[in-house]
Amino acid sequence: MSNRQLLPVKMAIPFLSLLLILHNGCSPEVSQGPRDKQAAAVSEAQQQKQEQQPAAEAAEAKPKPSEPAKAAPPKLEQAATVSEAQQQKQEQPVPKEPVTKAVEQPVVVARIGDYVINKNELEQKLKTEINPYGYDQNSDEVKVIDVNEVLLKMLAEKAMIMEARKKGYLQDEEISIVIDRFKNRKLASTVWARYLQGRRNELEVTDEEIDKQMKADPKLDRKRAQAVLQRQKANQIFEQYYGQLCQKYNLKKESENFPEAVKLHGRLLNSPKEQRKQWWILSSQIRDELTPEEKDIVLATYDGGKVTVKDWLYALTEIAPPSRPKDLNTEKGVESLLNRYLRLPILVTEAQLLGLDKDKGFMEELRKREDMSLLGKATNEKVKDVNEPTEAQIVAYFEKNKEKFSTPRTLKIDQIWCADLETANKVKAELDTRDFESVKNEFSLQKKGKPFETNAGREGVFFNDLWKGEPNQIVGPVKGFFGEQIKWRIVKILEKKAAQVKEYSSDMNNSIKWRILGEKRNEILAGYRKELLQKYPYEIYADRIKDVDPLDIP
Repeated sequence: MSNRQLLPVKMAIPFLSLLLILHNGCSPEVSQGPRDKQAAAVSEAQQQKQEQQPAAEAAEAKPKPSEPAKAAPPKLEQAATVSEAQQQKQEQPVPKEPVTKAVEQPVVVARIGDYVINKNELEQKLKTEINPYGYDQNSDEVKVIDVNEVLLKMLAEKAMIMEARKKGYLQDEEISIVIDRFKNRKLASTVWARYLQGRRNELEVTDEEIDKQMKADPKLDRKRAQAVLQRQKANQIFEQYYGQLCQKYNLKKESENFPEAVKLHGRLLNSPKEQRKQWWILSSQIRDELTPEEKDIVLATYDGGKVTVKDWLYALTEIAPPSRPKDLNTEKGVESLLNRYLRLPILVTEAQLLGLDKDKGFMEELRKREDMSLLGKATNEKVKDVNEPTEAQIVAYFEKNKEKFSTPRTLKIDQIWCADLETANKVKAELDTRDFESVKNEFSLQKKGKPFETNAGREGVFFNDLWKGEPNQIVGPVKGFFGEQIKWRIVKILEKKAAQVKEYSSDMNNSIKWRILGEKRNEILAGYRKELLQKYPYEIYADRIKDVDPLDIP
């Protein structure tokens, strides 16, 4: 009897969910060929994802202090406990007392509307704010993090989301398309995984099948051959399942409208209303250059829904431009792309029938995705009219702010990373009688680290502690960023260079321009946040954040 093998479900399901990722233009049969190497052309989906991120989060420097928190009587919330009463098996005839475990509940530190911010969320935000990575590494500005200021900004962002919902931004096509994509992919992958879970026995692969596959393709080892075979079987299961759903929901393609899709695609591709740098169709063209009637031309129907030209074109923009079909000037090409896309709405319809769209976890995840898009939209709307500075304004700004464009202060350092403060103090004492390198080799968490140059852009709030040292001096114990953690270290200062003021050059115009734009946008957003915090009542539970130290978060 042959030995049958099966990948664990946890391995199989995520891999099989790739069948539903349509933005790369793949059919359910997962391609085995090499990926397109034209990396210069990014997909429209990636562009949209970047556009939806809160613009100011990436561009803005640290916001100026907001208004002080409104005084609010602290409301203590009872932490619920859950008794598990686990009976321990003992050899003694008398059992031990049941063990009661307290389930730690999130500590709410602030409220606004129906949003709450818990202590863990605040601490995660503080870790993001304090970490210098991702900011200007040439900056000489040391960021000082204030817990209340960060919490106020978090509340203000919730207020921006509330205001965006009130203004109906969710109905904006730019937002609704992004949300629908997220929702539909999630539902489709969930219903497919659920169906496959009940038929996982059909993914079993025998040793004979693996041997045969390896003989056909000698480059495969047993594990990869097994994965290939399971992929093939999963594709067969999917096609059967999809075929059943098509019959169940009476899928019908409206081929008489395919010529109109050819025409509209050609118009957007070859005759855009506004000149574009790209050679491919942009999402903004679908949104702005088609009439409502053109968008609503039906290409397929099924019980409970339809697929329109708008859906079809947006599906096209999810494919990386180099991989987009080249035959969309034909009805056959229109139908081929439609066939790829149809799997998604049919699976979503089944998921909705099963009530998966009402799942609490799914709804919470969808709400978070909506909030992210709404915050990005609200941010972009507030700063979209900020005009670029003229060359005269750029020169004038530089003359008033030369220190902002100086070469940053730098230090050359070597360091010994320590597991804790106790170890750091021990290391410091050892250095009274031993050389730095030998102590480093014995104690450091990073023994192979070499001396390097650093600055405020890299060290963040810890730079000023280092700058107090002089060449050949040992500094510490002081904290620093050890990966994404904050740990103690002993630092040896090797060299020290003061900032150097630069003279104006037209080559600096771009960096000066972006600093001016960033400051203008920050000012607008800071004012908007302050305005919204006056409009939407909020509460901060000051007693619950008094012990929060940004430099002491695990």
